[in-house]
Amino acid sequence: MSFQYIREMPHVDAVLESIPLSEDLRRVKRQTDAEIIAVFRGESEKFIVIIGPCSADNEDSVCEYVSRLASLQEEVREKIILIPRIYTNKPRTTGEGYKGMAHQPKPTEAPNMVKGLKAIRRMHIRAMKESHLTAADEMLYPGNYPYLEDILSYVAVGARSVENQLHRLTISGLDVPAGMKNPTSGDIEVMLNSVQAAQMPHIFVYNGWEVKTSGNPLTHCILRGGVDGSCGASIPNYHYEDMMKLSDAYKKRELKFPAIIVDTNHANSNKKFLEQPRIAKEVMRSRKYSKTLKSRVKGLMIESYLVEGSQKISENVYGKSITDPCLGWEDSERLVRELAELV
Repeated sequence: MSFQYIREMPHVDAVLESIPLSEDLRRVKRQTDAEIIAVFRGESEKFIVIIGPCSADNEDSVCEYVSRLASLQEEVREKIILIPRIYTNKPRTTGEGYKGMAHQPKPTEAPNMVKGLKAIRRMHIRAMKESHLTAADEMLYPGNYPYLEDILSYVAVGARSVENQLHRLTISGLDVPAGMKNPTSGDIEVMLNSVQAAQMPHIFVYNGWEVKTSGNPLTHCILRGGVDGSCGASIPNYHYEDMMKLSDAYKKRELKFPAIIVDTNHANSNKKFLEQPRIAKEVMRSRKYSKTLKSRVKGLMIESYLVEGSQKISENVYGKSITDPCLGWEDSERLVRELAELV
């Protein structure tokens, strides 16, 4: 057999008991969840901005970044809800490279997923404690979700996972908003199939149990651009026509709370991170022009960190991405203030 069993993963209850979330922070999460959910249910006109590093690689720099976001949130709280992007798993197209803190608590050390699960839980709790903001994370491994279930206010399913059956079924059991990205092909019908599946109840096997879910009506679409399979060129899908096309496609399905989040990086920017402010503001202008988009486009995803750009792990620049390049803090702060004026 080609599998080598390295170490048994700890039971969820054991990790939650050893790294608990205080009652004060539970209250913070309940209050923030209610505020975010009101946006997706159409009960609030506030705008969502999910913003943060491409990958959360260092607890100190991530928490410093999130604390800065907390100060900015106070400035824009009447118009915008900031959700820190604390992504602890990193999908790799070829399988090579840093796979996130869940794999490697320290990027320079060997993978250890037991230490990694504990490290990401500690980091999420510390970030919440220091900022009173609750975070988004990507669901790369559905089985890891229970270790963060009491912490996360938003979950994203990536372009390479969106067609996976277990991801769709697991999302159907969440009670927080969950975004399904379009696949790398850009096919919006595949994305809508995933949204539809996750909004339905299911019975399936999950973490060693037969489980039953009630469906997640807060599941929605994330436009992240696509890639032309014949030549590898990026195909953006954040333009007015693209968002209207998705809105029309929504109408053909009986889906609850149709919503769109636009990812300003990835194939939408052709990974040119400095294009994100321009793309974000174009989306806001489209919302101003169309009442339909004003009601459907609920927010943006932005990749941002303390220091702009990206680096190799060996460079060890504090607060600079070791995966995809990100906006720096000054540009990010300016952009959030501009978005608040455009809501």
